[in-house]
Amino acid sequence: MRDTVDLLEAIGRDANLRRASPEVLARVLEATHASPGLLELVANGDSTGLKNELGLVDRYVEHMSQTGAHEADLFLN
Repeated sequence: MRDTVDLLEAIGRDANLRRASPEVLARVLEATHASPGLLELVANGDSTGLKNELGLVDRYVEHMSQTGAHEADLFLN
C-alpha cells in the first residue's frame, strides 16, 4: 500500500502526470509496477479496487439526522 500512496503523491506533485491522458498515465503506472487497484482506476475509472486496497469505506450521513431538520424553521419565519 505504501507504494500506492507514494505514486499518488508523485502524481500530485508532477503537473505533467496530473494532466496526462489516462492512456499515458496508465503506461507510466504499469512501468512502475503500480497496484492493480490504481491501474484499474486510471484505465477504467473504477475506484473499487483502490478503495479496498487503501481500506477506504464510503460513509453516507443523512443530513437531516445530523442537524435535527431545523433549517426549515429559518425559512418559515
